[in-house]
Formats: sequence, structure tokens, C-alpha cells
Amino acid sequence: MGEHSTASGSKNKRAMDSRITNVYIWDMDETLILLKSLLNGAFAETYNGLKDVQKGVELGRMWENCILKLCDECFFYEQIENYNKPFLDALKQYDDGRDLSDYDFGRDGFSPPCDDPSLRKLAYRHRTITNKYKQGLQNIFDKEMLSFWDELYNMTDEYTDRWLSSARALLGHCSSGKEDSTSSLGSANSIIDSTDTKFQHVNVLVTSGSLIPSLVKCLLFRLDNWIAHGNVYSSWEVGKLQCFQWIKERFSDPNVRFCVIGDGWEECEAAQTMQWPFVKIDLGPDSSHRFPGLSLRTLGCYFSVVYGSRDDENDED
Repeated sequence: MGEHSTASGSKNKRAMDSRITNVYIWDMDETLILLKSLLNGAFAETYNGLKDVQKGVELGRMWENCILKLCDECFFYEQIENYNKPFLDALKQYDDGRDLSDYDFGRDGFSPPCDDPSLRKLAYRHRTITNKYKQGLQNIFDKEMLSFWDELYNMTDEYTDRWLSSARALLGHCSSGKEDSTSSLGSANSIIDSTDTKFQHVNVLVTSGSLIPSLVKCLLFRLDNWIAHGNVYSSWEVGKLQCFQWIKERFSDPNVRFCVIGDGWEECEAAQTMQWPFVKIDLGPDSSHRFPGLSLRTLGCYFSVVYGSRDDENDED
């Protein structure tokens, strides 16, 4: 019995060691979500008069107001707007683990300069933001606000021909490695942990926006089930190449493969520098590199071009 258990354990360890990790690195704006192209009419213009430009602008303005309101009222943005960090754990070494259940963030004297006491107070705010992200908007919004949010999301999804829901669906497919995955298959850290599968899949977000509004967008656009708080990076000050280098160091294993998906030149150049495949998102309604349209099978083809094909990969061959 002991020998069987040891053999089984060794087999599982070998399976773990040989598994491929696919890391999908996503841009946010004009990739997983639409906002700027709603506000400036660029999305509607690709439809050559078939979309009401002003309706898109109005939807974009409602999203902007919702983002700013949530940032300021629940995520300390007025206090920490000028202290942007590239990820939430950037100040973890300053957090002494103090119980914050009765901590008064309005009276703790948080202000410049960025000395150790100030960084500790900023770390407290990051920890609180982390917990709020984990809990989701169901624990922040009241019934009226939840209803407004549902309506706004559904109106925007309809206006964009299901861009938002299709992007979320592909995130779910990437998390499971299967085209037919559903939200019930997801986990908070977007990693499939079964030792029976030969692949694990991770969604990472690298956005040029500042960190706190980007986390708020993840919540409002319902991406938080597929992108964990620790997988959100802001390249606002450090650039996308630096973020990609951090991600490569974090997943430092020869069995890790990376793929970048976005619409901008910066992530394209950074991906080329890293020698990673890059999938360029196109707003055009006839493009296959948009939502709906982009599929796990297509991403698998990009992986294959750079890393070679693998006959045993789920739904990618």
C-alpha cells in the first residue's frame, strides 16, 4: 500500500512538472472592454452609419461616471491617486498585518512625503482594496445600484453586439482550456489545478491605466471571476515591457508559454521584444480578431507559431 502511494505521488509530481502553463496577457481598454471608442464614436463609425454614435457616447459617459464614483467612494482614489503602483502587492513589505476592522482611513494622517509611515498607510489601503475586490460588487452596491449596473451592462453589451459578454466568455475558455467552458468552471485565481490535466491556464491583465481605476473596471465589467487581483498590472509609469518582464520572472519555468492580446502599439512592441506571440484586436465588425469572433482555437494557432504545435493540447489544434 505504501509503495503504491509513493508511486502514485511520484506520478502526480511528474505530471505537475511536465504540465504546460499558458499565460494569456490581456490589454484592457478596447480589448476586453470598450470605453474610449464609445466616448469618441470610433466603435460606431466602424459600422458605417448602422450604429447610433450618440447612444454610444451616452453609454460611455455613464460608465465613466460609475467608474469615478466607485473609485472615490469605495477605493480611496481621491487619497491615493498620486501614488499609483504597478500592482497591489508592490507595498506588501510595508504592511505589518494590523487589524483594520475599526481603522479610520479618514483620520490616519496619510499624506506626503512617501516615507515608511506613509507607505505603511498606503499598504493598508491596498490590503483593503484587495479584500473588496475579492468580495465583489455584490457586497458593495445596494439593490438600486445593482439594478442600474445590470441594466447598463446589458444595454452596452447589446449596443456592442455582445462584445463584453463574448470577451468574458473567452476569458473563461482561456481559464479552463476548453471552448465550451462556462462560468461555473472558473476560479478566483483563474488557474485549473487538477493534476489530471496537462495544461494550466492563467489570465493576466496589463493595462496602461492607473491601478485603482483598472481594478474598478475589472469589477464593473465583470472580469473579476477570471482575473485575480494579483494578476492586474498597471504600466502607467513603468511601461508594458517592464510589466511583461516581471510576469516572465514570476512564471519562471521552461514549460510556460505566453501570449499577448491587445490593440495598441506598446503591447505589440513589448511582445516582440519578449519574443511572445501578439494578437491584435480590431474593432471592425468583419474582423475575426474582435469580440465576438476571437476564439481559443485562434489563440492556440498563435501559440503554435512561436512555440510549436502540441497534439495533446485542449481544443487548440
